Amino acid sequence: MATKNIVIIGNSAAGVSAVEGIRTKDRESKITIISDEQFLAYCRCLISNYLAGTIAEKDLVFRDKNFYSENKVELLLEKKAERIDTKKKKVYLEDKTVIPYDALLIAAGASPKMPKDLKGINKRGVFGFRTIKDTKEILTIASISHTSCVLGGGLVGLKAAYGLAKRKQDVKVIVKSNRILSQIADKQASELFLSRFSENGIEVMLNTDVSEIIGNGDLKAVKLDNGKVIGCSLVIVGKGVSPNTKLVLESDIKIDKGILVDEHQCTNINDVYAAGDVAETFDVATEKYENNALWPCAVEQGRVAGLNIAGENLQYAGSLGMNSIEFFGLPLISFGVFDGEYETVSSLDKGKAIYRKLVFKNSRLIGALLAGNIHNSGLYLRLIKERSDISKIKDDLLDVNLNYAKIAELVKEEEKIYI
Repeated sequence: MATKNIVIIGNSAAGVSAVEGIRTKDRESKITIISDEQFLAYCRCLISNYLAGTIAEKDLVFRDKNFYSENKVELLLEKKAERIDTKKKKVYLEDKTVIPYDALLIAAGASPKMPKDLKGINKRGVFGFRTIKDTKEILTIASISHTSCVLGGGLVGLKAAYGLAKRKQDVKVIVKSNRILSQIADKQASELFLSRFSENGIEVMLNTDVSEIIGNGDLKAVKLDNGKVIGCSLVIVGKGVSPNTKLVLESDIKIDKGILVDEHQCTNINDVYAAGDVAETFDVATEKYENNALWPCAVEQGRVAGLNIAGENLQYAGSLGMNSIEFFGLPLISFGVFDGEYETVSSLDKGKAIYRKLVFKNSRLIGALLAGNIHNSGLYLRLIKERSDISKIKDDLLDVNLNYAKIAELVKEEEKIYI
């Protein structure tokens, strides 16, 4: 096999997984990873635990220095890829360095959505919540602060609120919509979590927005759209993420919500691949192309891309929107489609804070939402991924006593690449 000059933009789940895929087939090609952060590969999913103080910074790292040396990877930290020239096959960095490639993987991740039109958004004390750097700076201010405000009631915002509450902060969560967790839970499940946050001293203000962030350089308060002013030294913006597609805007690489890829994780340009939060892939539940910015998706997409760069011809069967979280002892798992005009079955026990819901399209299970009792989540996930015909057991699916023997004949036995 001829050796290649392989360049990977991004040093997180997809980039690292790609290295592992490449090195199972190709030990000789040169691999260069470009990262705009100063840290070794770490698990972004756990930064809320770091904020809460339940793990140390060192525990975030999932690949140490030995990983890069053993896999003969040149790691370029604190280097930002600015643009790509697919005709010359070169990556241009912000510091004017030019890096040629034979094969390129864009695993550049995503960045927090910041409300650019919000007055005062650039004041010191206002943060996104995505990196170790964000968290370290947040902890510095939290150590001398009493009140913190979180903008957004999605998963990122609530994980930040939970972490701050564990640090003894008086936390206010300001949510523009009429419920929390609207991207991963329906109204019934959202209400269970709203109650749980309230019971644990976190005030959630629904149907409310911030009209201004007040302060002279440093943050002093936030002004709400109802005129109320809340004094605080710390604001975390948790309003979702946007794929980091800016570096391909001047290229011929096609983008929609993210960088469009085929079933091999290849873009419309030969030898240019994309994986992880920056990529838009086929979703097995919605049967549309989606930007599922999730760690398990990034790991598997990176692996598929890496193996294909190394000469394999693997197909990625598709991603699936899925989330798993626990707040104050209340767990939640949701995947696929959980809301909309579909046939559903559900059960709710408010007293025990247990809610279970399954979503169907014709003879297929396309979504599951489990709060309080997450039993059988793995079985439901398998049925959705396999797109199994569940007509024969449809009436039994919500039964907590359901087991694999019941679904064995419905699922495919052949090995496939899934998240």
